[in-house]
Amino acid sequence: MPQCWLADTDERFYPRSSAQERDTLALDLLRGERGSFQVVMRTGGEPVQVGVACAAPDGVEVRVRRVGYVPLPHLNTDTPDDEREGMPHIPGLVPDPLFPEHETLAGPHETNAFWVSVHVAADAPPGEKTLTVRVSAGGEQVATLQVTLDVRAATLPPRRDFDVTHWFYCDAIADWYGVDLWDEPFWHIVRPYLRNLVAHGQNVISTPIFTPPLDGVKRPTQLLGVTRGGDGRYAFDWTQVRRWVQEATSAGLPTFEWTHLFTQWGARHAIRVYEGHGEDGVLLWDLPTPATSATYRAFLEQFLPAWERFLRDEGLLEHSLFHLSDEPHGAEQLASYAEARGLLRDLAPWMRVMDALSEVDFARQGLTDLPVPVLSSVPDFIAGDFSFWAYFCCVPRGRYVNRLFDTPLAKIRMTGPLLYRTGARGFLHWGANYWYKRQTTELIDPFTVADALAWPGWAYGDPFVVYPGPDGPLDSIRWEVFAESLQDYALLQAAGVVPDDPLLAPLVDFADFPRDPAWLHGLRRQVRDHLSESGR
Repeated sequence: MPQCWLADTDERFYPRSSAQERDTLALDLLRGERGSFQVVMRTGGEPVQVGVACAAPDGVEVRVRRVGYVPLPHLNTDTPDDEREGMPHIPGLVPDPLFPEHETLAGPHETNAFWVSVHVAADAPPGEKTLTVRVSAGGEQVATLQVTLDVRAATLPPRRDFDVTHWFYCDAIADWYGVDLWDEPFWHIVRPYLRNLVAHGQNVISTPIFTPPLDGVKRPTQLLGVTRGGDGRYAFDWTQVRRWVQEATSAGLPTFEWTHLFTQWGARHAIRVYEGHGEDGVLLWDLPTPATSATYRAFLEQFLPAWERFLRDEGLLEHSLFHLSDEPHGAEQLASYAEARGLLRDLAPWMRVMDALSEVDFARQGLTDLPVPVLSSVPDFIAGDFSFWAYFCCVPRGRYVNRLFDTPLAKIRMTGPLLYRTGARGFLHWGANYWYKRQTTELIDPFTVADALAWPGWAYGDPFVVYPGPDGPLDSIRWEVFAESLQDYALLQAAGVVPDDPLLAPLVDFADFPRDPAWLHGLRRQVRDHLSESGR
């Protein structure tokens, strides 16, 4: 008979993790809040089919999923061992994807976990409730475990005034599922992905009005239909742009983040804009065309006013975020970025721009309206009293919070409180579903490759947070924990905790914060107590 136990979701369990003893567990949630726990089992000397079922009272929804294992061939670099989770199990198999399965065939002396997500309805009656977990092995029930759920009287309201985006790759969806962009099968498969983003706290959707000029040359992914006449005039077809807006809005995504208008790393060139939607790969100008050339300026002189009219007519101008160029750096790129910014100011004075950039001189010179620095550069922007978003990607590593295969789950869970504490206005990450070899259009299998074949420069776990399932996305445990961290942001906000409250004093910055999950559990408990007592 396998040994089985309950566990929090702030630690990972590996194929060779030792057995533990814990047959009870307590959850403390507001109405409308989500939580999670794990059911873990370790087998004896023979293979056995193991399974988990969980029963919940009215007003509480539970979802059981099997935690799958994927390979981590090497440790991510630039990180001390005490900032990793999984030593000495890694390199090796790590838990990450969540499969919609209640059972699995477990091998001898093997540990398997099931992730149980709990959602308390907004109108659920408050009070203490019991979730009953039944574990089976070989078709027979072998254990009954209990989770005590304390439903608080207060209701968790939606997060306010804090935007979250993960760049979404339509080309990856089309390539993986073998559908044509913007045809009905594409819209059918993309809908559950959009809903998944919303379910994990995202409210902004990257929108490829043109092919995103990111990470090498991509396959044409252009929502806007463009026709060039013999007289040098351009005609624009907004049909697919409008469809994207409708689909995203229906999924619950109210804010649109539009494609960068100049090339990555310094805005030196015009982006690739295709005839039609790029079906035939015909570009409107030769490459490379300088960013401020007469050719590109002539295009922008026609496109930008048409775009402004579209945004105003659709009521989107106040719900739009605009980019110039991704991650410019250094004096030379600052100069080319400044030239492109000057062009946009001439042609589109209505446009405010934001970009991922980490050198504070870009903000000091007024070249960007909303900087998005990497976490390690955030103190520079705080010192300059700039309003800012924040991002991480492959960097920073070490003691900084991140979301990689070997980043401790307890550390990932600190993301939301840290963003709240530092006063960031939003969060950006580049990879919701980047399932490609780096800087190519060659698909990889995300169940076996998690670094875009670019380690050690790119870290395992950075390019994506969801896996492709048969009919939509499969969550990762990193994605689930990150979403709960955004709930913590909403919890602090709802309780009226100010960023400089002494409660948050241990959150010094993105590299200096408590690692012990007990600290965050205690903080959440205090904040929930306050909300419950205030009757909010």
